[in-house]
Amino acid sequence: MKKHGEHEEHGNLTETLLLQHNDQKIQHQLWIETKKLWHIVGPSIFSRVATFTMNVVTQAFAGHLGELELASISIANTVIVGFNFGLLLGMASALETLCGQAFGAKKYGMLGIYMQRSWVVLFLCCFLLLPFYVFATPILKLLGQPDDVAEWSGMVAVWLIPLHFSFAFQFPLQRFLQCQLKTAVIAWVSLLGLVVNVVTSWLFIYVWDFGVVGAAIALNLSWWVLVIGMFAYTACGGCPLTWTGFSMEAFSGLWDFLKLSAASGVMLCLENWYYRILVLMTGQLENVTVAVDALSVCMTINGWEMMIPLAFFAGVGVRVANELGAGNGKGAKFATQVAVAQSIVIGVVFCVIIMIFHDQFAYLFTSSPQVLDAVDHMAFLLAITILLNSVQPILSGVAVGSGWQAYVAYINIGCYYVIGLPLGIIMGWIFKTGVGGIWGGMIFGGTGIQTLILIVVTSRCDWEKEAEEASSRVKKWSNSKSNDQIEGTSDPH
Repeated sequence: MKKHGEHEEHGNLTETLLLQHNDQKIQHQLWIETKKLWHIVGPSIFSRVATFTMNVVTQAFAGHLGELELASISIANTVIVGFNFGLLLGMASALETLCGQAFGAKKYGMLGIYMQRSWVVLFLCCFLLLPFYVFATPILKLLGQPDDVAEWSGMVAVWLIPLHFSFAFQFPLQRFLQCQLKTAVIAWVSLLGLVVNVVTSWLFIYVWDFGVVGAAIALNLSWWVLVIGMFAYTACGGCPLTWTGFSMEAFSGLWDFLKLSAASGVMLCLENWYYRILVLMTGQLENVTVAVDALSVCMTINGWEMMIPLAFFAGVGVRVANELGAGNGKGAKFATQVAVAQSIVIGVVFCVIIMIFHDQFAYLFTSSPQVLDAVDHMAFLLAITILLNSVQPILSGVAVGSGWQAYVAYINIGCYYVIGLPLGIIMGWIFKTGVGGIWGGMIFGGTGIQTLILIVVTSRCDWEKEAEEASSRVKKWSNSKSNDQIEGTSDPH
């Protein structure tokens, strides 16, 4: 009996030690993955907040010139630039799939080729999108804007054409550096761009009295500072394995590259346009002024907070692509789980803050009792939106890292424009629930259902199969010359 008891006690002790060892192993893996994720997410949050703030600074300076000047720079930036920004940003995210997986597979020479292909494709698309800037005035009049606002906004839009072309180079450069985990340089260059924006806005508007045109020029200069800063780092030895100079290979395989870029662009711009449509729809309601002001306050708060999940979008896209490229399906799954869990925690914190200060946070933007009351009534919808946005962009990032862009684009069309938009119209106009009904219908009908579908798709994913497909994709998109260049190179980390 004693021996049996000793054996049982020894077995329990061994089991306890194994459990402790497994717990320590999981905690170690969690810590390692968290460090890798935040190596991308931290600088990405800073750079996104900095670039978002550049637009806010420009609008703030323009706001001191007059109401018409503020409206013109705001509408040109939000509607005209915003429409094209979403499409080009989405198209550039194809690099997160290709560069991320190639970097994970140690095909370093292909990253520079992919970026140059992206430059070519996006630069050509910029020319195709130019009519939106040239004919901005009639477009805005068609959308119901007053004549004077439309004409001033159209004039500003033409001055913002250099900003438009900067996107073709800045977006691919940022993703090229992110996929190599060279994120600190992105943050520093973004800080430089913000400083340049503040200084040039002050000079052009207040010192040299260029008016709203000066605001546009300041915005152009600050965005081109981002392009020049990141390219200078890349070309001057910051990326010795992945940048070997300009190559004619950038002009090969452009059709396949365009198809993947287009799928990425459609996937992201459908999301980007969705909430811009919400603002336009609200503008068609009766007694619209208070509703639009209140919605603008909520959308600004949502826009600031959205920089965090968008940074997670970038982080998880790179992490999943790197792990799949390295043939590590389990690593990609674990990266997804860690990113979603941490983003949800942050989303819950902000959701709770909004609910606690539901009747106070609008004081940051307005002192109008009517607007404050309207924002108070919308606080619940804002909190729900923030909570959903702590999950949905991260799962979209997983889709980008895995190369599912075309599949998710169909999901977005169905959820946003077949379900969400009609439900918002029904709630807003047929049931007479105003802006709250439109927003609620679009959140629960569009974003909510899309998030549920992405959760199901991600949870049922065969990660080992995805790793095999990533390996095939890397082989397909690589070529013998690039492979020869990278033979014998070592992992830069």
